[in-house]
Amino acid sequence: MLVQKRDPNEEHNPLTIRVRVKYGSIYHEINISSQATFGELKKMLSGPTGLHHEDQKLMYKNKERSSKTFLDVVGVKDRSKLVLVEDPISQERRYVEMRKNAMMEKAAKAISEISLEVDRLAGQVSAHESVISKGGKVAEKTLLVLIELLMNQLLKLDERTAEGDVKLQRKIQVKRVQKYVETLDVLKIKNSSQVQEQPASRNQEHGSSNTDRPRSFPNSRRSVGNFSSNPAVPKPQQPSTSGKVVVTTKWETFDSMPTPLPAPPSNTIHPKFSWDLL
Repeated sequence: MLVQKRDPNEEHNPLTIRVRVKYGSIYHEINISSQATFGELKKMLSGPTGLHHEDQKLMYKNKERSSKTFLDVVGVKDRSKLVLVEDPISQERRYVEMRKNAMMEKAAKAISEISLEVDRLAGQVSAHESVISKGGKVAEKTLLVLIELLMNQLLKLDERTAEGDVKLQRKIQVKRVQKYVETLDVLKIKNSSQVQEQPASRNQEHGSSNTDRPRSFPNSRRSVGNFSSNPAVPKPQQPSTSGKVVVTTKWETFDSMPTPLPAPPSNTIHPKFSWDLL
């Protein structure tokens, strides 16, 4: 590949020349420096021709000239004639590039909107995590709805195709959403375990309160207005052989009527006493 270099001994004040450029059936006269490049000439022709400078091909002496080539190096002088043609390949390439850039801008805007929505949902995740970590209870439906919203954002990210920096931003947002979904799954399990422990503790407290209450005996004969005719007589304590005095607060109960003595045998002789009446 040849690289054109200028002679340092050339004049520092380049001449301004007028070139005639044919585009279709129309000639355009352009005043330009003799030391300018064909690329600079293309940019000056964009206005009158309406062609983008990247879609132009300049022919001089039936040969296409590169945009980096200098006019005076190839012999372009005042009143020189050039031919301008449209380059369909360059035009198509430029359209593809423009479409690609538009898609990238659209994807970047969409990812930015998704990032803002994920930030909003992340605040809710942090709030629920704080409540559950302190032993609080969160409705399971609330956690399920939040997981569904995050999954929707993940689907939106999957629909976006991006490259370069936009692709990196998309990857970061995907990791964020996946992390929040995993956090919510853990919170859902912890929340359900706390919900199960609360009824168990309540039942335990209810059972302990029942044990503290006095037991009722529906068949007891010691209810009000129903006194037992045969009260239980406690067994008398055996005297201690050690000689020590035992003090007790148990009182023996005695029947109001004395125990009848056994009848004497029939062959017993009753003594007879004679009483003198005074």
